[in-house]
Amino acid sequence: MSRIGNNPITIPEGVTVEVNENVVTIKGKLGELSQEFSGVAIKVEDGAVHVARPSDSKEHKAKHGLYRSLVDNMVAGVSKGWTKELELVGVGYRASNQGQKLDLALGFSHNIVLNIAPEVKIETISEKGKNPIVKLTSHDKQLVGQVAAKIRGFRKPEPYKGKGVKFVGEQLRRKAGKSA
Repeated sequence: MSRIGNNPITIPEGVTVEVNENVVTIKGKLGELSQEFSGVAIKVEDGAVHVARPSDSKEHKAKHGLYRSLVDNMVAGVSKGWTKELELVGVGYRASNQGQKLDLALGFSHNIVLNIAPEVKIETISEKGKNPIVKLTSHDKQLVGQVAAKIRGFRKPEPYKGKGVKFVGEQLRRKAGKSA
């Protein structure tokens, strides 16, 4: 019995959910998202979305929780939005943006210029005495995570000094140096 899959998803005000054959489309004040599904039945009743599976096979059990979580994330995205914050830790590490172009100075011989998808809003915060922060916001959770992972992949935090691009609030596993 899937505990996640059986929970109904309440639809907040201003959000509409449409189910056509094997595609669910969700519209809200921040945007519109759609997702194909298979192996489950999605119904909209009494201001809530219900996900049901036809049998107790392993495949149907797995898809039951998966599609319920995907639809829940889509509903939350079009109503509230998703945000990821990245912190640049290191001497001389800088970030700036002009529109949808992100310019990163991460200690390489050249700056990294990254074109960000138009669905993702980008903001760079640089305060004196603090590490630069890159703030990504969008209605699509998957896209925000993908862009954040790409930025983090340019210079992952290293375990000795903690230099690199990390998520705000991320706990890094530190190692002792040679003298220990």
